Amino acid sequence: MKITVTPDTFPLAEVFTISRGSRTHAHVLTVRVSDGEHQGWGECVPYARYGETLESVTAEIEALNAPFDRQTLQGLLPAGAARNAVDCALWDLEAKKAGKPAWELAGLSGIVPEITAYTLSLASPDEMRASAARQAHRPLLKIKLGTPDDMPRLEAVRAGAPKSRIIVDANEGWTAEVYSELAPHLIRLGVELVEQPLPAGNDDMLAEIERPLPVCADESAHDRASLGALKGKYDVVNIKLDKTGGLTEALALKQQALAEGYRVMVGCMVGSSLAMAPAVLVAQGAMITDLDGPLLLAQDRENPLFFDDSGVHPPTSALWG
Repeated sequence: MKITVTPDTFPLAEVFTISRGSRTHAHVLTVRVSDGEHQGWGECVPYARYGETLESVTAEIEALNAPFDRQTLQGLLPAGAARNAVDCALWDLEAKKAGKPAWELAGLSGIVPEITAYTLSLASPDEMRASAARQAHRPLLKIKLGTPDDMPRLEAVRAGAPKSRIIVDANEGWTAEVYSELAPHLIRLGVELVEQPLPAGNDDMLAEIERPLPVCADESAHDRASLGALKGKYDVVNIKLDKTGGLTEALALKQQALAEGYRVMVGCMVGSSLAMAPAVLVAQGAMITDLDGPLLLAQDRENPLFFDDSGVHPPTSALWG
């Protein structure tokens, strides 16, 4: 088995800003796994928030000693971007070898389009209102917030998109006091969910304060091992393949999270259609799907995912799986 890793860069359609900074390009790693006859591929987005760089993740992957399969891979690499790209490439390889779609190999009865959120990046209230107005035709908007001055932004987005459903992502940017003050206004403005209002590792207050709308764990949730620390604090778990370390663990995390009474959101880093394709399998029936990465790009992969009024459609075999 041969593994290759290459960096790829995709320009964004516009500057993307969250509470931790801005970017103009998506920098990803593409992993290809070949058995000499068939080749599978996958994509990951190394994330500085978790101490990952393009170089460190590349080194993790290149240090792997073949042969191994998806199951043994789980013990060779920790949850994170490196294992994600290799795991998804192995799923694609298995699908090609079997001549069956990956969803069938995963034991699913079929997959359908899922409505996805469209993300509005952090900006001034006027800019966010204008952005919301441009995207007001979309059924679900996700607002990036996470500053002490978010109330005008919330009002601006609701004014710009009065009919869209709204969820909010604070990216660890609030304190318990700020969140408690904002919560009644989130409800008044029709916000349906708030993602990671407090910093991971400093979120115990969520078990002590009132949670009048569903609170979703993002940075606090990685794989099944992280579920125990979420009890009493969160209502929803955001599953991202770059956090779980691939589709294999993501499917297992979804099953366990649902069994423990959590609802599920399926999210993404800013990457191409190749990164989103396996996540479409996990997104089936999720409370919230947030796989809009390709919609934020100025340029995507060949044979990209298809988006329409029904949502994000399953990948074709020409792309993945």
